[in-house]
Amino acid sequence: MTVIKNFFSEIKLLLRSIPSLVTALFVTAVVSMNLLANKSIDLGLSWLALDCGILFSWLVFLLMDVVTKRFGVRAANLLSVTALVINLFFSAFYIAMSYIPGTWSMSFVEGSQGVINAALDGTFRSSWYVILGSSVAFVSSAVANNFMNFSFGRLFAGHPKTSFYLSCYLSTFLAQFLDNILFAFIVSYRFFGWSPLQCVMCAVTGAFAELLFEVVFSPVAYRVVRKYEEEKVGQAYLDYLAARKEAKA
Repeated sequence: MTVIKNFFSEIKLLLRSIPSLVTALFVTAVVSMNLLANKSIDLGLSWLALDCGILFSWLVFLLMDVVTKRFGVRAANLLSVTALVINLFFSAFYIAMSYIPGTWSMSFVEGSQGVINAALDGTFRSSWYVILGSSVAFVSSAVANNFMNFSFGRLFAGHPKTSFYLSCYLSTFLAQFLDNILFAFIVSYRFFGWSPLQCVMCAVTGAFAELLFEVVFSPVAYRVVRKYEEEKVGQAYLDYLAARKEAKA
């Protein structure tokens, strides 16, 4: 019982320590990413496929890198799991909402109201396999990203700026590939009719696209992390981790 109480106390302290804007952007991006995964992007090539979740997934991984750099791997993992729980919470509300009798404003097309309304309900409802696939893919890739970011960062510890950028680039590319390949084979291959080639190409293309976003926005993330360090943002949580480590020694 004490272990559970301490665990939730740690989460409360962590959520108080991470700047609210980071947490808000992170959770919003996770929920939006999984909702937009319902729509594929038509790239005009039969062997290439992507989904619109990519529009927010880069932000998710960038923010995880920020949290890992300032608060550590455990903090980033805890925040990721918290975001997943909130996403499932909203998914349950979306499902309940889709069964409420009513009409979407965009369905007022003469002769097609019923079809359009049902389609919009179905989009927000999401099938169980989309929710399952996105959850498994997100948790797996998030944990992998956080550990890789930390590990790669230690390899270049003598060069702080180089360490930051290389660890972000490498962890994002590899973790995004993992996220894309898991979702593609769990959901798109089995239920959307994608071919194995499309699944692999989606994973590779998506990883490169995420890497591009990371390259563009990582300088902002670097400045944010340095600012957090200078202003000792979230120091209470770091002191808590240090005290716990000392107690175990």
